[in-house]
Amino acid sequence: MASSCSTTGSPGSPKFEKIPGTSIRVLRSVPSVRRWRKPLLLDHRSVALVPTMGALHEGHISLIRAACRENHHVVVSIYVNPAQFGIAEDLDSYPKTWEADVAKLVALDREMADDGGSYLGRVSAVFAPTTGEMYPGGFPGQEVNSKGSFVTITPVGEVLEGKTRPTFFRGVATVCMKLFNIVQPEKVYFGQKDVQQTVVIRRMVRDFAMPIEVVIGGTVRDQKDGLALSSRNVYLGERRRGVATVLWRALRAAEEGYGMGMAGRKEILGEAEKVVREVEEEQGRLGPKERVRFEVDYISLADPDTMEEVGVVDRRRGAILSGAVKMLRVEEPKEGEDLGYEGGPEVRLIDNIILKPLE
Repeated sequence: MASSCSTTGSPGSPKFEKIPGTSIRVLRSVPSVRRWRKPLLLDHRSVALVPTMGALHEGHISLIRAACRENHHVVVSIYVNPAQFGIAEDLDSYPKTWEADVAKLVALDREMADDGGSYLGRVSAVFAPTTGEMYPGGFPGQEVNSKGSFVTITPVGEVLEGKTRPTFFRGVATVCMKLFNIVQPEKVYFGQKDVQQTVVIRRMVRDFAMPIEVVIGGTVRDQKDGLALSSRNVYLGERRRGVATVLWRALRAAEEGYGMGMAGRKEILGEAEKVVREVEEEQGRLGPKERVRFEVDYISLADPDTMEEVGVVDRRRGAILSGAVKMLRVEEPKEGEDLGYEGGPEVRLIDNIILKPLE
């Protein structure tokens, strides 16, 4: 920690951490955020928030860039929220890469400093709280029947990802409500890759009459194969990484069917299922030292506002194609094979495509 932050402050003033070589403050408590935020409110300076759980990648950076183009000050939160992990999910193995995250923010700050004026503002602060700070009454737990102060958005938070991970969106909505109340941003930035999350957050902001604009940035993908960038991709390793695009390819096939005039659920999803079957058969012909095993959790064709499944796409409104796939552990690793971060545990990947209205 000492290598990536320094403590500064004029005599008699409160001391604060700062990322060396930048003006970016590191705020770790709710009072410190509010002290930083108050004069900006009085000066009518716009503030944006980009919530993250760290392990920053280009998808996060693209959201931060967008926020800096449109706002005077940008706060990036880095907090691995235990409330959005289920009791069977390994919270401890989630990548924690503070030094690398700081390095990315430093590089971005230098890039913006050298820019000729594309940005209204810069990253002004990183909010990096502890769980004790975020849950002052004590963390209530990850069980479905946990008692505590939660925000639940239903029924949209109960389908798809919410069905597979019943406490996930409760955790997301709760921590986002806390972050929004702490930072008091005018705008918040989320990525389309987590499309159901964006629907949940939009609904929460609307239903609780929060004075916040939710901005959705497009999914950033690997330039070589189109895999959506995710902090979880580091778990894959080389072998599974080559097959992990199965979901993206399946969704694209369904999108192409929609573009060719298909409107029925069976027709559109049938195109996706063909791709999945082909990859399963291809891998099934390989031995355990070569193959990759995976399980498709779901492939969905849903209403863009409710995430409820649709039988026929209303071409005036479009729909959301989404899915989740679990990449299983490598059966028989080869000697010296790169299995990925933490030895290559099971990895659950999600992706989606927005089917735009055609009328």
